[in-house]
Amino acid sequence: MAQDRPTAPELLDAISGFLRSEALPALEGIDARLAFQVKVALNSLAILGREWQRGPRADAEELQRLKALLGRDGDLPTLNAELCRQLRAGERDERDAALMDHLRATIAEKIAIANPRWR
Repeated sequence: MAQDRPTAPELLDAISGFLRSEALPALEGIDARLAFQVKVALNSLAILGREWQRGPRADAEELQRLKALLGRDGDLPTLNAELCRQLRAGERDERDAALMDHLRATIAEKIAIANPRWR
């Protein structure tokens, strides 16, 4: 992790700016395949930026919801694995309001990071 400037978000902005303002206009009309790949790269960089900004808080909130839902302590992967085990075993299902609230909140945050324009 970088400790000085430019920070990771500043580097992402610089790379995105170069791709958007220099590389993409130079490729459009010349190499459609490469221009498309640059657009995919720009979208990926935007996801990384949102993950950088929102990911830690989203993970912390998901962890707190899982602790409350499962009634035990643990880290995020361990508690998610336990929830998956309970779902596969039929110990929980869609009639569990707390489960559904947790799943809606988790999915909403993941979508906000991956594609905030999706509704």
